[in-house]
Amino acid sequence: MSKHKKLKAYSLMNIMIAIIIAGILTAIAVPNIMGMVVRAKQVEAKNQLEHVYSLERLHFLEFSKYSSDPKEIDFEQELLVSEGGSARYKVEITEAGTTSFTARATSVEDFDGDGVFNVWEINQDRKVTETIED
Repeated sequence: MSKHKKLKAYSLMNIMIAIIIAGILTAIAVPNIMGMVVRAKQVEAKNQLEHVYSLERLHFLEFSKYSSDPKEIDFEQELLVSEGGSARYKVEITEAGTTSFTARATSVEDFDGDGVFNVWEINQDRKVTETIED
C-alpha cells in the first residue's frame, strides 16, 4: 500500500486572481507608457527643428536674411517612414524673410490613432511650439 503525499500547489482560483491583478496593473500602466512613447517620438521633431534653426542662423549671419529653401541652408530631409525610411516628421520651412523665419515639422504617423497628426514649429527666436497635439 502506497501513501500519497499531498503536494503544495496553487488552486485554479489563486491563478485566476493573479491573472486578473496582472491585467489590472497592465491596464493602468499601458496609457502611461504610450504617453512616454509619443513624447520620445516628438524629440525627433524638436531635434530636427533645432538643426534647421542653427542652419538658418548661419545663413542669416552670412547673407543677412533667412532662406525658404532647405537646400540653400544645407538641410537634407531624412527619408520618411512612409517612404521606407526612419524619419517620423516631414520638416519644411514655411516662411522666411529678412527678419524672421518659421519652420514646421509634421508627423507622417498618427501616434495614438485618433486621426490627428502632430505638428511642431520653430521661429527665428528659437521658440519651439507644439501647434497641433497628437
